[in-house]
Amino acid sequence: MIRINRETDYGIAILGLMAQAPNERYSASGIASQHNLPQPLVSKILKRLSREGLLMSYRGAKGGYGLARAPEAINVEEIITALEGPIELTACAEDGSEVCQCGNHCHVSENWSRINRAVRRALEGITLAEMSAPGAVDGDAVAARAVHPLAFTGVRYGSDD
Repeated sequence: MIRINRETDYGIAILGLMAQAPNERYSASGIASQHNLPQPLVSKILKRLSREGLLMSYRGAKGGYGLARAPEAINVEEIITALEGPIELTACAEDGSEVCQCGNHCHVSENWSRINRAVRRALEGITLAEMSAPGAVDGDAVAARAVHPLAFTGVRYGSDD
């Protein structure tokens, strides 16, 4: 199963919150209490995102954390990479055939690399601004492709009956 970890999920949600008011500063304790998350976990996520250059850390009475760039300039691939490391579906997808047990005899390594690149490009194409707006990620395209469950049964449906 391909799945992001809990910290990454929370990190994207936290950044999505920050993207809704990108000029504000946020404290770990404020985010934690507002979203009922453990404060040490929120602090850990914010520190890592700051270290990776996605957040700015501010000291003092008006301190806290803020976005380092506009939400439109941060993509989901950057966030996942910052929190989990490089996106690699298989060990050889990025490191090449020398790490594969099959070595140069592997027949699927090239295709795994292609799939890995496609996943990364897809994640690079979704901005934090889109993630922070409900339904903004290809919502219209998904709705246009949606097939009503009754379409497969031959039953007529809809308001134009």
